[in-house]
Amino acid sequence: MASTLRTLALSAPSVAAAVAYTGATTLDSTIAVVGTLTADELIQDNSNLAKLSRAAEITSLVDSHKRAHVVVPASELIGLIPVLRELAQNKRSVVLHVPISSADDVTDVLAVRDSGCAVLRSATAQQAVDFSLVAALSAQKLGVPFIHCFANGTGSVDVQAYEPIADSADIVAFLKDEKETEEDEVQEVSAADAAFAVVAQAMALFDKSYSPVTYVGAADATLVYATFGSELSAEALGAAGAVQISLYRPLSVQAVVAVVPQSATRLVALEQVVRQPTAWGPLLFDLATVLHSREWEAQEDRARPIILDAVSAASPAEFSAAQLAQVTTHAMELDSPAHFDSAAIAGIATSSALAEDVAGLSVEEQKKRVESIPYGQLLRDLFKQRLHVANAAESRSIWGDSGQVGSTPEFGFGQLAAAERERTRLAQAVTDVLRDVSIPLSKALHTALNQWLGSKDDAAVATHALADEINALLDAETAPALGAVRQLRAHFARQSSWLVGADEWAYDLGSSGVHHVIASGLNVNMLVLDTAQYPFAATDKNGTRKKDVGLYAMNYGTAYVASVAVYASYTQVLQALAEADAFPGPSVVVAYLPHAGGVFGGNYSPIEVLQQSKLAVDSGAWPLYRWDPTKADSARFQLDSERLRRSLEDFLQRENVLAAIGHAEPKLSGVGASVEGKTGARLARKARGDVDTLLGGLGGPPLLVLFASDNGNAEETARRVARQGRRRGLDVRCMGMDEFDVEELPFEKTVVVSVSTAGQGEIPTNGREFLKALQAASINLNATQFAVFGLGDSHYWPRAEDAIFYNKPARDIDRKLSELGGARLIDVGLGDDQDADGWETGFADFEQRLWAALNIDVVAGAGVEEEAPSRTDEENKVISNFLRGSISQAIADTSCGYVDEWDGKLLKFHGTYMQDDRDLRAERMSRGEEKAFSFMIRVRLPGGVATPAQWLAMDKLADEYGNQTMKITTRQTFQLHGVLKRDLRETMRGINRALMDTIAACGDVNRNVVASANPLQAHLQPEVVQLATDISRHLLPSTSAYHEIWLDDKLVAGAAEQTSPVADYEPLYGPAYLPRKYKIAIAIPPENDVDVVAYDLGFIAILDDEQQNILGYNVMIGGGMGMTHNNRKTYPRLATCLGYVPKDKAIAVSEKVMLVQRDHGDRTNRKHARLKYTVDDYGMDWWRQQVEQRLGFAFEPERPYAFTHNGDRYGWVKSTPGLNNFTMFVQNGRVANFPDGKPLKAALAELARVHTGNFRLTCNAHLIVADVKDEDVPAISALLARHGLDNLDYSALRLHSMACAALPTCGLAMAESERYLPRLIDLLDKIIDEAGLRQNAIVIRMTGCPNGCARPYNAEIAFVGKAPGAYNLYLGGSHSGERLNKIYRETVTEEQILEVLAPIIKQYAVERNEDEHFGDFVIRKGIIKETREGKDFHEV
Repeated sequence: MASTLRTLALSAPSVAAAVAYTGATTLDSTIAVVGTLTADELIQDNSNLAKLSRAAEITSLVDSHKRAHVVVPASELIGLIPVLRELAQNKRSVVLHVPISSADDVTDVLAVRDSGCAVLRSATAQQAVDFSLVAALSAQKLGVPFIHCFANGTGSVDVQAYEPIADSADIVAFLKDEKETEEDEVQEVSAADAAFAVVAQAMALFDKSYSPVTYVGAADATLVYATFGSELSAEALGAAGAVQISLYRPLSVQAVVAVVPQSATRLVALEQVVRQPTAWGPLLFDLATVLHSREWEAQEDRARPIILDAVSAASPAEFSAAQLAQVTTHAMELDSPAHFDSAAIAGIATSSALAEDVAGLSVEEQKKRVESIPYGQLLRDLFKQRLHVANAAESRSIWGDSGQVGSTPEFGFGQLAAAERERTRLAQAVTDVLRDVSIPLSKALHTALNQWLGSKDDAAVATHALADEINALLDAETAPALGAVRQLRAHFARQSSWLVGADEWAYDLGSSGVHHVIASGLNVNMLVLDTAQYPFAATDKNGTRKKDVGLYAMNYGTAYVASVAVYASYTQVLQALAEADAFPGPSVVVAYLPHAGGVFGGNYSPIEVLQQSKLAVDSGAWPLYRWDPTKADSARFQLDSERLRRSLEDFLQRENVLAAIGHAEPKLSGVGASVEGKTGARLARKARGDVDTLLGGLGGPPLLVLFASDNGNAEETARRVARQGRRRGLDVRCMGMDEFDVEELPFEKTVVVSVSTAGQGEIPTNGREFLKALQAASINLNATQFAVFGLGDSHYWPRAEDAIFYNKPARDIDRKLSELGGARLIDVGLGDDQDADGWETGFADFEQRLWAALNIDVVAGAGVEEEAPSRTDEENKVISNFLRGSISQAIADTSCGYVDEWDGKLLKFHGTYMQDDRDLRAERMSRGEEKAFSFMIRVRLPGGVATPAQWLAMDKLADEYGNQTMKITTRQTFQLHGVLKRDLRETMRGINRALMDTIAACGDVNRNVVASANPLQAHLQPEVVQLATDISRHLLPSTSAYHEIWLDDKLVAGAAEQTSPVADYEPLYGPAYLPRKYKIAIAIPPENDVDVVAYDLGFIAILDDEQQNILGYNVMIGGGMGMTHNNRKTYPRLATCLGYVPKDKAIAVSEKVMLVQRDHGDRTNRKHARLKYTVDDYGMDWWRQQVEQRLGFAFEPERPYAFTHNGDRYGWVKSTPGLNNFTMFVQNGRVANFPDGKPLKAALAELARVHTGNFRLTCNAHLIVADVKDEDVPAISALLARHGLDNLDYSALRLHSMACAALPTCGLAMAESERYLPRLIDLLDKIIDEAGLRQNAIVIRMTGCPNGCARPYNAEIAFVGKAPGAYNLYLGGSHSGERLNKIYRETVTEEQILEVLAPIIKQYAVERNEDEHFGDFVIRKGIIKETREGKDFHEV
């Protein structure tokens, strides 16, 4: 537009003079200068000029003038932070013009970026003049103070300026309706985008291409710089681009997003900053906010660039085209967020505060300080010579190494208290001298001492300069009476005294010394660094709860308190530290600096710290505030968290916690004026609860809901109570029992407890510490009402004397709460798994009675968002985007070792389960740490055939990423355990490089296809292995998610499967996949070494008369082992024959059977979703019809076959001509270097290095060294003998034993299995040997839970874990695996097992028929009832 502003040529002594003249005269404003700037140089013949000796005088200047322009040195800005915040709060239209001549000046400007003032930067002298007017106009229209910074120049400066025309048409139009909109629209224009629009409108008054945010450079740039106002030319940028931000505060995210090219892959903050308290520059933080903003996410298909930080003391404008090209080249080589010295890369010599020697530290030590402890750098910058940190500051002790005496508050407090006493003595000595007129003093000394005594606590007066002056005058005096003053002369300068510590101090406020510091009233400042990662753990340090030091201090009413976070609001930290130093008494500044593994470790990530700080502050978990008890009631508490401020205003009006804090002696609810008689834990935790209530903006009566749960049911009932409570307008907290301190129960009005029963009447792991503390407590619960609900199984312990275990934890808690004086709202509720709807029946009654007793109705609209139904497994699959979910983000998140429930379920499809070490669970929970999470990885290995190279690859992966062991599974494949989340991807890639994968090894899909490994039928094995491989490949999911997440679609040729390269589509599975897992086995009679009828689908090979060729297969469907204790609706089942098909139809049959299950399996109840239940629901005739209809042909009648053997054939076996197999016993499939001196894992690795054949893994978890050439047998035999691997001198009982992994990694295990069965067999072997049955095979199996992973329900003897040390004993399975067993004794211990089995085994030895197996014997003798049908399994 054509401007109506009249211009004139202006020659000024400096840019600062031109800026001040233009901005002030155009709008008839007052001009002022601060500090060392010379007024005469700036403005001549201006009657409105004011000279301010101190920056703080700006407030009074602004109060007396409507508009003001103040020229301020950058070095004064940090001291002006309180003034700037006050100007912003009061919406003053003042412009502070800040000349910039060095990187130090830029750093000082950026230090006040969060003061509430707008920050505008000019890049040229002409812009400086123009933007002075832009700042003035925008400040007036927005009601926001502006900081306008510009590069100062001296000498004669010729620029275009503007005549003082207040009635300019453009200005009138711009400012119209100012009075009407100033108040009404402040809410709206305070937004960054609204401010951007106003500033852009002001810039448009000029006939120039000004914009608050500008892009320059290549339109398709892959590397884009971002600068704070500096101009970079397109020529200098070359192929790069630059986003030049003139309006830095408030920063319009939308404006930045709009100008960054779509082609950008790297976004580089090109910053001119020195004296950094944080490892990354301030502009980098803003870019991170931009890239994670809703505005950026709203752009479809736009990748997020890598952000880099190029920091130096050089201005971006100083870089030549060649130098900038060097920086660009370096940045393009970086593939992850990083920061580097851009000037050093370009060869530009700079000076920085980091290069100076401070307190004798080397440059490297200083850099480490800056990168490690940002708050330490801030203290040095603010207080310089005055800083005195008393307690081993900036050593490792700052992070809580309580073993160092120098890290404790007592140590530092003793130092500072002594210094305070010495300074008090000095003041008394000076007073005595001044009062004694007989002492001859020079006039200069008398004046200096008077000045010091009157302002000794004012740091601006009692400076080191004044101290030096007084000491020099003292040296010139000879009067003996000055001896006491001379002795204490070191205390003339006012030190800024600090104690610096970390989390350790917050565990016990009473005994740590923190309490004494706060209560002392001395002028001591405490900086307490909180390093906890967000989200915060409820407990830490061996279960002790971390106390809120800030709120503890506020309770005294005499301490200054602030909560800060340098990565969230840098300016607020500076203000808080300055106010704490100025406060005449104890000050506590609680500073947030999350770190993982210690910031001194190599894994320190400033970006991660930034993200965690932002999350903690924005969520309200870490509120930013300042509290000064010396101020008026209404001004005592200042909430600095922008996102919380508005939501808390209404709450403050209700006079809750912060209203109480505003009193002279604030009382947090339930906490009296004196805390001497209360424990620190109780006080601090209650205060923390008050703030939690405040930050949540909650109201209504309080309700505490506690739970202890192993399988999630008790937690679910607790959360349902919590949801219903919120619907009734209650202030609800819901948490695990061990997260709550029993000592705080007296402060709770209403408590609801939900607890399940584990083991022999035990409380679940996450309630043990609570119950232990409750049993020992001596608290008074007269003001607390409670209700308890328990979940258990009345038939879990069958004996009458065991009835006491039913819901024992709930009954114990209910009784104890009543004994402590609590008022029982209703009788304890009991949920029984034996009821028709399980525990739901009892819970429905409990809920109805609970809400009737509380007599609280539902409040319309309250808690509605909590009522959304939880996601089902089926919904999780459908919305997962073909098994992607948020797995990529979850495994990239290094802040924790786990993934959420829904990603955990999806990970199973990728072949991995999340687990935790249950041996460590209780200990880690008591310390407030997360569980020891790790992942099990299962390989897809059809037929169980592996090459020696693949064995060695798995061996290496187990060492590098696992727990140094491998597991040969009962599903004929490898498992790795103990893989950490951060190593999942590399482990998967390692498996892929070995030409294997893990896709579909778990999950609701076809799992690993197993096949007979019998070496006596080696001539048939290649065919069945190929069939297993073909079926597995045919039924693989088609999604490319696996390769996208784990392999980056970089494929390895060979056996590792690549799915469809086109858009994801599941032609077989559909988006919901199968209702449950689908397992397939292939057996070759007479060997049933795979337990073929225990699978969803089994193929039994039918051979020709010569037993040399496979003709076809009998098709078996409906097998499955899993069940639930005492749930008669669940049961194991053995497969039933559909009929016979030729062998070329086997793959088609595997598909069609799966599709019938896909379409008709139960998707509403996962306990009823396996194919075996679908078979029993619909019947075999229906199934045969459905499968035949899809096949297009009919099954032939079942053909005869016979199984005679179930285990593996151990030792050397001649297989095909010229080749030999050796089957070795691997106890329970665990391949490890055992501590008893048996290095099995190392021995097998040595074997793999020389073996030229293959390895075959068996379904009994053993290993076959296959295809050993005749000439290699002696060498292999010698190697086996050398390592004891040829030792088969075990009892036949042990050789036919099998156990699942169970504890410590399986989350479902109720008892030991793999770790216990060997010991039990040791004991049973004695009975076997006495009976003369050492060579008689008995199939014996053990599992830690009833899910049946080791196929216990068709074993001759089986043990199924029910509780620690207790098992259900089953007898009567067939030796060939074709008959189910049945329960013989419930809940037997080791002693009872031996007592029960000994006579049966001895009877078998004496009374058996020739060649009669143990399972057949116990049925013939009537010891156990025969079971053929799964539906009859529970009938005794």
